[in-house]
Amino acid sequence: MLKIAVPNKGSLSEAASTLLKEAGYRGRRDSRELVLVDPDNDIEFFFIRPRDIAVYVGSGTLDVGITGRDLFLDARANATEIMPLGFGASTFRFAGPAGEFTGLSDLEGKRIATSYDALLEDYLQQHGVTADVVRLDGAVESSVRLGVADAIADVVETGNTLRAAGMDVFGEPILTSEAVLIAQNTVAPSSDLDVLVRRLKGVIVAREYVMLDYDVPKALADEACALTPGLESPTVSPLANPEWVAVRAMIRRTQTNKIMDQLYELGARAILVTNIHASRI
Repeated sequence: MLKIAVPNKGSLSEAASTLLKEAGYRGRRDSRELVLVDPDNDIEFFFIRPRDIAVYVGSGTLDVGITGRDLFLDARANATEIMPLGFGASTFRFAGPAGEFTGLSDLEGKRIATSYDALLEDYLQQHGVTADVVRLDGAVESSVRLGVADAIADVVETGNTLRAAGMDVFGEPILTSEAVLIAQNTVAPSSDLDVLVRRLKGVIVAREYVMLDYDVPKALADEACALTPGLESPTVSPLANPEWVAVRAMIRRTQTNKIMDQLYELGARAILVTNIHASRI
């Protein structure tokens, strides 16, 4: 039975549970439930603090897990990232008092507060910068004002909290993070793991794409198909009117209206879009 670690709370929890449910796995009925067995899929889910998931997977206690890339790297776990999952995006950046720092080299010999000390230490070492890393559990933006640090390294979304504290981000991003599926390095290949990865990829594709159907004059079919090449190739079918054909293709959801407009201007009609609930690519 495959053992999977799932975030029990925080920003990744609900999205991870929804992803697994859309992939056909059983979901827990009570948020206090810590272990859930899914006998139909031969899988056991363990709901764990996101920061601890990489530790459990890396130690071999659990086979795979869903966590943030930042938390995974910070844990220095004996595990491997299998695939990104398309949610929980964040950026890990340096920040300091407005106008005081311009780049990474300015941090030489400085004190940097962070909740991700291992990740930051590894980054500084890779770039040849020596600094004093100050480990804090939260609210690192207050550390500069309180005299604990000269700068911080933290997850940045809008930057409003930093600006309110009189700080600006600087330098290149340390890390672009999102939710990822990780597996222990020694996990044995199994059909259950293969099915899990295939199902998750199927859900991600279904979220990113829609199915587009339209009719187009046969003489314009090549131009239309160039706009909608699909993943492999569009499906082109004859219609009762021999001068027209029907085309079906997958397109990226974000491009839907643009492509519909282009097809209409080309001469396509009966342009329809439908959601994809699941897929296997």
